[in-house]
Amino acid sequence: MSEKQKIVRAAGVLGGATMISRIMGMVRDMVVSRLFGAGLATDAFFAAFQIPNMLRRFFAEGALTAAFVPTFSATLNQKGETEARELANICFTLLTVVMAFITLVGIIFSPLIVSIMFPGFKVEPGKFELAVLLNRLMFPYIFFISLVALFMGILNTLRHFFVPAISTVFLNISMILAALGLRGYFDAPITALAVGVLAGGVVQLLMQLPVLWNKGFPIRLNFNFNSPEIRRVTLLMIPSIFGVGVYYLNIVVSAILASQLPQGSVSYLYYAQRLFEFPQGIFTVSVAQAVLPSMSKQAAIGDIDGMKESLSFGMRLTLFITVPAMAGLVACSTPIFSLIFMGGAFDYSKVVNSSQALLYYSLGLSFVAMTRVLAPAFYALKDTKTPVYTAFIAFVLNLCLSLVLMGPLKHGGLALASSLSAFCNMLMLLWFLRRKIGLIGGKAILRTGAKSLAGSVPMTGAVWYICSLIDWSHTGQKLLKATVLGGAIMCGTFIYLITVRILKTEEAMDAVSMLRRKLGRQ
Repeated sequence: MSEKQKIVRAAGVLGGATMISRIMGMVRDMVVSRLFGAGLATDAFFAAFQIPNMLRRFFAEGALTAAFVPTFSATLNQKGETEARELANICFTLLTVVMAFITLVGIIFSPLIVSIMFPGFKVEPGKFELAVLLNRLMFPYIFFISLVALFMGILNTLRHFFVPAISTVFLNISMILAALGLRGYFDAPITALAVGVLAGGVVQLLMQLPVLWNKGFPIRLNFNFNSPEIRRVTLLMIPSIFGVGVYYLNIVVSAILASQLPQGSVSYLYYAQRLFEFPQGIFTVSVAQAVLPSMSKQAAIGDIDGMKESLSFGMRLTLFITVPAMAGLVACSTPIFSLIFMGGAFDYSKVVNSSQALLYYSLGLSFVAMTRVLAPAFYALKDTKTPVYTAFIAFVLNLCLSLVLMGPLKHGGLALASSLSAFCNMLMLLWFLRRKIGLIGGKAILRTGAKSLAGSVPMTGAVWYICSLIDWSHTGQKLLKATVLGGAIMCGTFIYLITVRILKTEEAMDAVSMLRRKLGRQ
């Protein structure tokens, strides 16, 4: 099986598992929006949840994955399973110690952390105190989910993608069950959600262990912190903490600034981010996670040409998927919110405000996606410094643009600033990577992007027209709304696929040929 086929197959497995997880995430958000709406309690919860979530993305899924996977892959391919197993156990031990310390510090200093990150909460009585309580309850989540991220890196390198991807379903299930069953047991009902988050982290961790054992990687404590490989992982992690997390830093900056805006702004941005991350989680992250083991292996054995081909294919596949997704989100932002969230405490004014944020976030979908595929190329080459330079510039740009745009556009300006800074980050990563390894098939990438954009134009027109046939401001009518929106999406997808097929887009041709081979074998 070629590397291209391995990437497509892995991305398919990851995408399928992640789609289930994202659907459950949407169900979770529907439950939360119906039960709690968008106000003081939800602002406090989403803000408090962002703090351990930010640390998870920086240290665990971000820096750890960027540093560990290339080193683990090189150790596995060059020194064998015994050395790789030892590296995994040392990383597990070190991560356990570090994250236990960070969790303890976070719980103790929660009031200080919340006051620094969300100073606007002190203005409203009870909001700050609730955010501190929720943050303390959820901070241990970072401990469990960091270990999950380590196990995910091991399993992905071993070409096992399904269980790590599907495990996030159980976080959503835990939160749904807690919201429905436990909210009556707390003075602040939204506290039940925090309990669900913590339970979900424990379940995700327990799911990974049997798979690791079956793969020949039983996890044990190993305090040999003088290992050369663990020093390499640590050195790579330090700069990549900021480099890989610029997108999430921008989200946190937006939340901090949104806390200064009218009540509900933090929640509008959160709900918009959730829908914005839906296509990312299913497609973009799946491609990035699938391509990193291939590029790490190719870099470890010195196959730079093969690595460039894997990267080029990953970028083309990303554009092929995210360009129409971007156009679809722009056309369907209000209908999506009306169908999924409208009802109960979530009225049409909240639909409009949330859809405005989604529209501006959607403009940056392809840029964020390309950044997520480009950054692993540097990590595969064990270069975690270059993404730091680009990330710092993008971060400063996002902050400046946010301060300028939040005046006229309110929370929408914060979303637009995030998209513009992602575009800047993508351009810089492309420029530095070309200087580092030479041409990466830029013409083919641009050709795929242009054809995907051409296919998205008639698709967007059809989707917008179908969605305009009904009034989305009315509550209820869920079946009618689902039928119209589902029909619009199906029609738009069909038009897009037909158009790119006529334009002979390579990724569409590859998908058809792979499907034919699979059906032929069956």
